Amino acid sequence: MGLLAPARSAGGQRRYGEEDLFRIALILMGKEAGICLRDVREFLASGGDKALLHRHLAALEQRIREAQAAKELIEHALACPLPLDECPDARAEIASRIPPA
Repeated sequence: MGLLAPARSAGGQRRYGEEDLFRIALILMGKEAGICLRDVREFLASGGDKALLHRHLAALEQRIREAQAAKELIEHALACPLPLDECPDARAEIASRIPPA
């Protein structure tokens, strides 16, 4: 992907310096945030494209909201004495996720 260009020894072995390690950490953090390697490359090549970061921030916030809703449903299912498919609160939450016909 062209994300790294480490120096090479006389024998052709890669030599990673501090800046390479920083770049690797940044790449890994981008991947953890759901940013594809193509976009990481674009971000690094641009010197820090803020528009790209805004797009990924919005997507990450959406995933967080969805994960939080799933977590709350699971916590409710664990605390509720009724089976999930019989609990009115759980059924209402699940039904709210069904798109209208």
